[in-house]
Amino acid sequence: MTAQTILDGPEAVRAAVGTHLGFSDWLLMEQERVNTFADATGDHQWIHVDPERAAAGPFGAPIAHGYLTMSLSNYFLPQIIETKGFSAGINYGVDKVRFPSPVKVGDRIRAGAEMLEVTDVNGGLQTLVRITIEIEGSDRPACVIDSLSRWLV
Repeated sequence: MTAQTILDGPEAVRAAVGTHLGFSDWLLMEQERVNTFADATGDHQWIHVDPERAAAGPFGAPIAHGYLTMSLSNYFLPQIIETKGFSAGINYGVDKVRFPSPVKVGDRIRAGAEMLEVTDVNGGLQTLVRITIEIEGSDRPACVIDSLSRWLV
């Protein structure tokens, strides 16, 4: 799949400040993905991995781990943005992460991204991109991430 937005070089990245970069495809949150994440992290809380108990619980269904939802930003971002003209891109961290709404098993989610800020750093640029993971049919996002990346020239 080709990214919706292609930024070729530092000047194109700088020029993208204040723009919405696009949306990813929708992804169905399946119980198998939640279970695999639980196995990888050791977080087997019943609200995630026990569908019968979770159906009677506070959300009416099992829910994805918040950090699973956040980690899917790495799946969604290449669908939204591609950068060219750099020797490497490095995940530098996050300034802020919020989980306004849980993702239930069976929900479809996607991400949108907006370039908030670009600053010069030694050897390249640092970007601040707000990634908003949406739940289909919901007014509230599942996850909002202010993500920092370094782009080395």
